[in-house]
Amino acid sequence: MRLRIFKTGAVGGLLALCALWAGGVLSGTILGTKHDFTGLNQRAGVVAMPTVAFSDLGESCVYCHIPPDKGDVDSSELGGIPGWNRFKGATNAYDLYDSRTLDNKVRTPSPISLLCLSCHDGTMAVDMTVFKPNGWRSSEDAALHLRINGADDLMNCAKCHNGRVAHNIAIKHLDTDLTNDHPISMTYAGLNNKDPDFRLPDGPYGFDNGVKIYDNKVECASCHNVHDPDITLLLRVSADRLCETCHIK
Repeated sequence: MRLRIFKTGAVGGLLALCALWAGGVLSGTILGTKHDFTGLNQRAGVVAMPTVAFSDLGESCVYCHIPPDKGDVDSSELGGIPGWNRFKGATNAYDLYDSRTLDNKVRTPSPISLLCLSCHDGTMAVDMTVFKPNGWRSSEDAALHLRINGADDLMNCAKCHNGRVAHNIAIKHLDTDLTNDHPISMTYAGLNNKDPDFRLPDGPYGFDNGVKIYDNKVECASCHNVHDPDITLLLRVSADRLCETCHIK
């Protein structure tokens, strides 16, 4: 196993464990999982992904996180998602969940949910990062830069991931129509006991069982933890306990 540790220049602490990972899944971390694109070729035992489907950038964290050597640069000035190392999805709008009982109407997802959607809405390649690691040579990049999209063409993962050649990509492709998905980026209704149908959080960052609240909002990462693959569907708690964390009925 080879690990590259990123350190922040300001405090000298660890930003993340980023790796050239030559083994299996490292329990409790993103390393060696499906979200760790570095070394995926070797782990999957195929030769048709890195350098062909997408670019293996050699560092696991840079597919989402701004490299520390870039300092406090604002990626949004280059078309990126504020605070993250990915471009915004190639779409002008999302159709978000709505209902007559939803008090907090949201038109645009927050940056942390845009980060997830930048891959899973299927509009943009999974390796479309704002910044590349030092030493990356774009002139040597021959990848097709495929998207998590269910369409059967050379621009999309579903060309192979159709359930016949490889496992079906459909469940991972959320599209831009999120009206049938759990609402995101709205203020959590249980704050300050304002809504009797929701539980009061255990603290400012969410619940003691791991379910998170971000700036008082419910986001994709409230329920899903991309850094911990140990629970099915990357859920922060098991599916039979997840809903009742927030919902009383």
